[in-house]
Amino acid sequence: MKTIYLAGGCFWGVQKYFDQFGGVVNTVTGYANGNTANPAYEDVKAQKTGHAETVKVEFDEKILPVTKLLRLYFQVIDPLSVNRQGGDEGIQYRTGIYYDDPSLLPEIKARIAAVEQQVGKPLAVEVKPLENFYPAEDRHQKYLEKNPQGYCHIDRCFFGRAQKRNLE
Repeated sequence: MKTIYLAGGCFWGVQKYFDQFGGVVNTVTGYANGNTANPAYEDVKAQKTGHAETVKVEFDEKILPVTKLLRLYFQVIDPLSVNRQGGDEGIQYRTGIYYDDPSLLPEIKARIAAVEQQVGKPLAVEVKPLENFYPAEDRHQKYLEKNPQGYCHIDRCFFGRAQKRNLE
């Protein structure tokens, strides 16, 4: 089992997206790499804490290697956008790949380099060690499962059929 923390805009859609893949064992929405302990959603949304809305993804690397997991991540974010994904804007919607296992860093750096080469520009995706992570309130866990018509910045075509797409 491995764990990676992915910030890709509003955490509701990011969580729903990753929950659909074999090899993803558990996801938790939360707030990462900010400057306040145990932040509340309202404070994060008001940009008072410096946290990014982030999804903790626990995965079985034998089923879903980190390289493929990151390919999936880059399919649903705009890696050039600063502090914005879809209609969501603010520091809490920045993109980031956070890790607490340094053994993941070579593959993270390789994926970043490959995407930079593909787009021809430096990415706006933070790559940093995880400084802190606080689970979001219960109402934000599996939000789109509880509210299927709820807001999501990720195109709904990515839900349910993504397992069939070529990940190579």
